[in-house]
Amino acid sequence: MDALFLNQLFNGASLASLYLLAALGLALSFGLMRVINMAHGEMLMLGGYLAWMTLLFVPGALGIILAIPVAFIGAAAMGGLIQSTLIRRLSARPLDTLLATWGVSLILQQGARDLFGAIGVEVRAPEWLTGSFMIAGVTLPSARLFIILIAALVLGGLTLLLLKTRIGLLVRAVNQDRMMASAVGIDVKRVDFTVFCLGSGVAGLAGVMLALLGPVTPNVGQSYIIPAFLVVVMGGLGSIVGTTASAIILGLFAALAQIFVDVSVAQMLLLVFVILFIQVRPQGVIAVKSRQLDA
Repeated sequence: MDALFLNQLFNGASLASLYLLAALGLALSFGLMRVINMAHGEMLMLGGYLAWMTLLFVPGALGIILAIPVAFIGAAAMGGLIQSTLIRRLSARPLDTLLATWGVSLILQQGARDLFGAIGVEVRAPEWLTGSFMIAGVTLPSARLFIILIAALVLGGLTLLLLKTRIGLLVRAVNQDRMMASAVGIDVKRVDFTVFCLGSGVAGLAGVMLALLGPVTPNVGQSYIIPAFLVVVMGGLGSIVGTTASAIILGLFAALAQIFVDVSVAQMLLLVFVILFIQVRPQGVIAVKSRQLDA
């Protein structure tokens, strides 16, 4: 039982890393623009397919390292296209934005089926990601350790970007008070565009990590978009710290619940847990103070 518990604890940490990578972009875009992007899961899918195509041309260890920036840039470009053509024009009408991005989600899924087939494609990870380590009776797969490392690096890089750079200063200013930021000369629309591209790019990275664990299919993003929304809601809308904390909590909860029940029941219990948590603490793990959110 102890070994099983420790194994599930490690699996929970890796699942939390995936939840975090999937949810960071949603937290950024909603916190800044109050936009719910229903096509966010397709950015994960796009990242997975870009990783697969990259490894076709550059196999091995170099291929998976190269796939990370390729997936980030590709997903960021797609996010920029969606933001500039749809979300920018519909940002004042949240319901229209939700419906429009849902339509984009369906279009991208069908496009993936037409191009790659409905069955999906298999990403062949390099040998150094196919092994595992045994520590105190706990099996630690190399791929999941790699996912945890990438999630930590992305979170650290994003934190430094928001706290130590000029673009981070502009993002924080717009997040606090959009109208005042515009009044003092900040190009709010450009900040929105940058943040949306950044969030989509991080989702593309999550797609690369998912590709290491299983086949990339047109619906792969849908498996993680609902948990990502739950992570953002529970964390406190727009809070990176809250998103990180809730990703860890929900990842561990889902993994440990699977000791006693199957996967589908664990997902149901996860939803119930979030609902009960929000009833007790409606503001989420971290209460975000922003005039933009209060408007």
